[in-house]
Amino acid sequence: MHPRALICNCGVRCRGEQFTFVAPLLTNWDIRCAMLIAHIVYRFDTGGLENGVVNLINRLPAGRYRHAVVALDRVVPEFAARVTRPNVEFVSLHKPPGSTRHIFPQLWRLFRALRPAVVHTRNLAAIDCQIPAWAAGVPVRIHGEHGRDVGDLDGSNRKNQWNRRLLRPFVQHWVALSHDLAGTLTGPVGVPAAQVSRICNGVDSERFAPPAGGRAPIPGCPFGDHGQWLVGTAGRMQTVKNQTLLAQAFVALMARRPDLQTRLRLVMVGEGPLRAQAQAVLEAGGCADLAWLPGERADMPTVMRGLDAFVMPSLAEGISNTILEAMASGLPVLATAVGGNPDLVAEGQTGHLLAPEVEPLTAALLRWADDPDAAAAAGRAARTRVERQFSLQAMVGAYDELYSAQLARQGLQPPR
Repeated sequence: MHPRALICNCGVRCRGEQFTFVAPLLTNWDIRCAMLIAHIVYRFDTGGLENGVVNLINRLPAGRYRHAVVALDRVVPEFAARVTRPNVEFVSLHKPPGSTRHIFPQLWRLFRALRPAVVHTRNLAAIDCQIPAWAAGVPVRIHGEHGRDVGDLDGSNRKNQWNRRLLRPFVQHWVALSHDLAGTLTGPVGVPAAQVSRICNGVDSERFAPPAGGRAPIPGCPFGDHGQWLVGTAGRMQTVKNQTLLAQAFVALMARRPDLQTRLRLVMVGEGPLRAQAQAVLEAGGCADLAWLPGERADMPTVMRGLDAFVMPSLAEGISNTILEAMASGLPVLATAVGGNPDLVAEGQTGHLLAPEVEPLTAALLRWADDPDAAAAAGRAARTRVERQFSLQAMVGAYDELYSAQLARQGLQPPR
């Protein structure tokens, strides 16, 4: 269902798959009002990519840009409610499984109706939408690479590389969130370096901040007593996020050091198929009573303030919003050395980068469990690093500059 059905400044109303004109179709791209950016994603639901889109929409200058979110699958109303900017269009296309190309005519009609100045697709699932955007005459076409797919953890999949190569003529500029992703674009995909911008995610360091008086209790969590030490993770519990690795390391640590059972606790927040698998690992290891798996939570700042350390055990990452949120909350981070994680975690200063294996993670957890003061010091360094390098203002400013520059190349200029 469409969370909002609003009339935009250009007079077009969109409701899911149905859209009708309530004003004559403009013969030229409308440059009298703020420029419309159409953000194309596979699904607008809980996730780091989608959260970044929310932050961008809410913070780009309202007088310069308007926004529409087009989900090939669907827009989830509860998540879309995070968008606080008025007059944002949400479009759910409900695409069936398989190729995007059979809905090209539908996308072409949608782009002709919305008249966006910019179409910004994200990740491989949406890149095909560049073709109908080109056919509809959208002036600026940008594609962003935010992370890896589970079937292509290192970007070496030849089919995916060729798909991006074939679509290069339709994309005017590319955004890579990490050095790793940028290297794939300028390397195997063959995009000229001048057409690639690296824009790292930013984090709201006011919303995500360390608790003033020490660790704060998490509502509903059975842990948090003085003397307990809570290590946690959060995110979609899917194969690429690899949360079962953390469960296995926790069980291995309890077997190695039974004395830690009195104070070490595990928190795993998120929903997905790996939740049941992680629970099974903990139960088989006799550690179910030492762990809390509440499913998805909407109060992530509160969750972060209730932890002592954060773990990101993923098999692949772009730039993880969750790691940034943990760092902004003053948490030390143990992360696998994959994708964009090394862009965020300063080895030995704000945390540690590890191989995605049980033994290295077990050993790292043990070091911090035995020396919580060292972990707390890394958490303070993580907060400082976020404030200096990963502010939300820097991210929004970089996108504003990118959109303005690409529009200027087409002879368009957002109002000041």
